[in-house]
Amino acid sequence: MSEEKDRSPSGKMAGEEKPTGAREEKRKEGSKKKNKEGSGDGGRAELSPWPEYINTRLEMYNKLKAEHDSILAEKAEKDSKPIKVTLPDGKQVNAESWKSTPYQIACGISQGLADNTVIAKVNQVVWDLDRPLEEDCTLELLKFEDEEAQAVYWHSSAHIMGEAMERVYGGCLCYGPPIENGFYYDMYLEEGGVSSNDFSSLETLCKKIIKEKQAFERLEVKKETLLEMFKYNKFKCRILNEKVNTPTTTVYRCGPLIDLCRGPHVRHTGKIKTLKIHKNSSTYWEGKADMETLQRIYGISFPDPKMLKEWEKFQEEAKNRDHRKIGRDQELYFFHELSPGSCFFLPKGAYIYNTLIEFIRSEYRKRGFQEVVTPNIYNSRLWVTSGHWQHYSENMFSFEVEKELFALKPMNCPGHCLMFDHRPRSWRELPLRLADFGVLHRNELSGALTGLTRVRRFQQDDAHIFCAIEQIEDEIKGCLDFLRTVYSIFGFSFKLNLSTRPEKFLGDIEVWNQAEKQLENSLNEFGEKWELNPGDGAFYGPKIDIQIKDAIGRYHQCATIQLDFQLPIRFNLTFVSHDGDDKKRPVIVHRAILGSVERMIAILTENYGGKWPFWLSPRQVMVVPVGPTCDEYAQKLLVKQRKPGAPLISVQEIIRCTESVQFPRPSSGCGGSSSRAANRQKRNSDEELSPDCLSGTDGQGVRTIYFIL
Repeated sequence: MSEEKDRSPSGKMAGEEKPTGAREEKRKEGSKKKNKEGSGDGGRAELSPWPEYINTRLEMYNKLKAEHDSILAEKAEKDSKPIKVTLPDGKQVNAESWKSTPYQIACGISQGLADNTVIAKVNQVVWDLDRPLEEDCTLELLKFEDEEAQAVYWHSSAHIMGEAMERVYGGCLCYGPPIENGFYYDMYLEEGGVSSNDFSSLETLCKKIIKEKQAFERLEVKKETLLEMFKYNKFKCRILNEKVNTPTTTVYRCGPLIDLCRGPHVRHTGKIKTLKIHKNSSTYWEGKADMETLQRIYGISFPDPKMLKEWEKFQEEAKNRDHRKIGRDQELYFFHELSPGSCFFLPKGAYIYNTLIEFIRSEYRKRGFQEVVTPNIYNSRLWVTSGHWQHYSENMFSFEVEKELFALKPMNCPGHCLMFDHRPRSWRELPLRLADFGVLHRNELSGALTGLTRVRRFQQDDAHIFCAIEQIEDEIKGCLDFLRTVYSIFGFSFKLNLSTRPEKFLGDIEVWNQAEKQLENSLNEFGEKWELNPGDGAFYGPKIDIQIKDAIGRYHQCATIQLDFQLPIRFNLTFVSHDGDDKKRPVIVHRAILGSVERMIAILTENYGGKWPFWLSPRQVMVVPVGPTCDEYAQKLLVKQRKPGAPLISVQEIIRCTESVQFPRPSSGCGGSSSRAANRQKRNSDEELSPDCLSGTDGQGVRTIYFIL
């Protein structure tokens, strides 16, 4: 099964019963043989013969495929009828049901279009190019530039790599999904593991598979038949028994590989022009530490070799900016196995952390938010009321106290509902804007923990606005202005999407329509470009999705603006309206700008490459006495330049970590400031340096002020 079913590495998507007897001897003997696929440099060779399960599986598949093709041919003969296919420009093309395919229609338009199309989209559903159309439909032909086409392209590439893995390792494949930047496949091995020395052998075999232009074939099969086909693989059987709730499901074949998969895929393996295997790791089955250990191999592929070179250049830049490396080099933060997923912020890291929070606090004061402090631990009854217990309890840290079940809070909104409800509320109090920096805990799978970007303990610049429905538009305008102010100071551009009512929504449709109209008005008045995502809202309210763009072109979602009509109902929240109605229901606006402070620090670290803007820098002022005769004056200067919150640096630290903390090694003179923007040195006497530059967010061009005595 090749789709990613959880976010564990991510993220955002291998098992074999132990071979015995002659089969085990064959496997061992085959693994020793080298042929032309072997790298000859310590890598692995293709097994000869292949594992027994490959041939058994293929024989079974071929029989089923012949039966399927016979049924399809009969259907095409008896049930085929003229249909209309509507293209994106409105033009209609004549076709025949159960005979015509998207690829044939693309060829009718242009052979170049057909050759460059990765996948079709039929009635808004991605569709194999060679799969017959069944009825009147809309048709889109997606190229690699489309995100959905990229996912299909990388999904097909994962199958190519999966085929190579079976032929080299002989283990059993598990999940092999496309991910945000490429793909991976997991495999269970009874013995040994995967080494980077194996990559060359795998890539060579992948190139051979690509050259063969193996067709991707789709086949729908009964569940009980698939349990027989995959009986050698306990993991595939688990998927079938636990995840497949229909009488049939689909498998895809390319060459000797047959795998559980929803698809769709590219037409054949030759569509993958360049493929690189670049990383491996170990993980657990479904990310659970008490389950089997799997071997994970990551890859990337493109339709043009130039794109691979650009990707490699990007990866090198991203590696240099990795927040884990910079955090270690600059002594900002670290993690420890005794508290996985919980960051230890060292003094300079804590300075950045607290500066960000104080920055948001200062904006809160300007914008009418009131900061509150709420408990960390609640009785599980709170989460039952909010609905989180039914859907989220496995992601919460829970424990028993005096025969009652309690849990650490993973979010603040239920606690804020209790605050709103602790006394009667009047329309005069609305909008009520409650802000909370309380510590949150989420029981993320250990395999999903990744530096500061995926943690178990974190804080958010979390706030909830309780307002009347007619106040939504003004509150959303305020939220949008808030995020523009913050992101402009960070130097981020951003894009906006309005996600509207899904098919399965809760509540009054008129309330939804009114709220969506106000969100649309707010976005239009905001003046930034935005796009509509119809049907992509949460079941409890529409939302605005915000993605920021960092210095190397990556997008990150941090801010949240989400309307909620259901939580006020669950907690029976009411206020007295101006006309005396004491049962008026408020609307909740969930909003955050930084999101997780930890994750924002990771993004900022990589965005700046460790070259912090002055106001965030944990190393703002350096006093450097180069000899004992300067010590007394250095102390006086230190006192003179000290301001609350302005971090100062000793000469020992300067000598030890000048390069890693990203400031230039001082040479001579009285004093100076380092500006990355102009890449120049500016010399000053100590009297010329304004103490005002040691606070606020307006000193972005200045990096470090230093005094050499």
